[in-house]
Amino acid sequence: MSEAQTQIPVTVLTGYLGSGKTTLLNRILSENHGKRYAVIVNEFGEIGIDNDLIVESDEEIYEMNNGCVCCTVRGDLIRVVEGLMRRPGRFDAIVVETTGLADPVPVAQTFFMDDDVRSKTKLDAVVALVDAKHLPLRLKDSREAEDQIAFADVVVLNKTDLVDDEELRSVEATIRAINPAAKIHRTERAGVALDQVLDRGAFDLSRALENDPHFLEAHDHDHDHDHECGPDCDHDHHHDHHHHDHGVSPIHDVTVQSVSLRGGEMDSKKFFPWIEKITQAEGPNILRLKGIIAFKDDPDRYVIQGVHMIIEGDHQRAWKDGENHDSRLVFIGRELDAEKLKRTFEACQAA
Repeated sequence: MSEAQTQIPVTVLTGYLGSGKTTLLNRILSENHGKRYAVIVNEFGEIGIDNDLIVESDEEIYEMNNGCVCCTVRGDLIRVVEGLMRRPGRFDAIVVETTGLADPVPVAQTFFMDDDVRSKTKLDAVVALVDAKHLPLRLKDSREAEDQIAFADVVVLNKTDLVDDEELRSVEATIRAINPAAKIHRTERAGVALDQVLDRGAFDLSRALENDPHFLEAHDHDHDHDHECGPDCDHDHHHDHHHHDHGVSPIHDVTVQSVSLRGGEMDSKKFFPWIEKITQAEGPNILRLKGIIAFKDDPDRYVIQGVHMIIEGDHQRAWKDGENHDSRLVFIGRELDAEKLKRTFEACQAA
């Protein structure tokens, strides 16, 4: 078994109090889904699990009768994960819930940075739950709400039954304006299929693109406004920050923007020093970056992604016959100099 096959996928779950995280966690801990999940929460009491579902518990770990376990983080996340790993029978996956205000980054970084944890687990996806009705207020008074969306690979847009179609479209346009690369699921009562949020492989670069064919699609603005979409349209609208949804303006001026870059084949000797320099200089402003890079004389697609200053990249698969050898890169962040990014990115192209 290779390390990658034995690594346990970790889902980081973010979202404000009231966005439906508890409902989702309760479903994981009580539904008969046939998988064994370990759920790490900040305060077990907040979840309010039905005691009849608990098979046994020690001080920190509660075992459920559907095979899942739940434990609380009182100290260090790494210690909790290591404790879980020592349990016989192990798990199919781990879900880490961050409290309402928490920045998901340190949690994500734990799974990148700690060698011991990294050898046993792999970050699977950052999932943000959003309350469709209250998002506008949240965004007005809180930068964290915006960050949670900006970091997410998957956004669960919950409580859609509490808003009308127009409000829903506006909320969705706002989410898109903050993060054009995330997959959005509309739900009521957190009723998203668990396989849509768990084991997505969104951070597993080789799978991220297989799962999501729209990942980093062409931003073809000349044609972008030709097709009118109904409310049920399933197109993933990708915009950069100059373009918003057809006729629907986002709820407020978002401070997070996305910059989409596109080029031809890259010179690896120029590209790697460039991306290193950009992320070191702009790290705090770059929330996420994702891309597919075509290197000259390289038969394989190179996939790259990062959080702040931490970047990882990997060869993914061979370019298919007839596929354009294009390089595409999306930055999501604050105060990004789009013109400079574009200019310097293009300068990395192979002669």
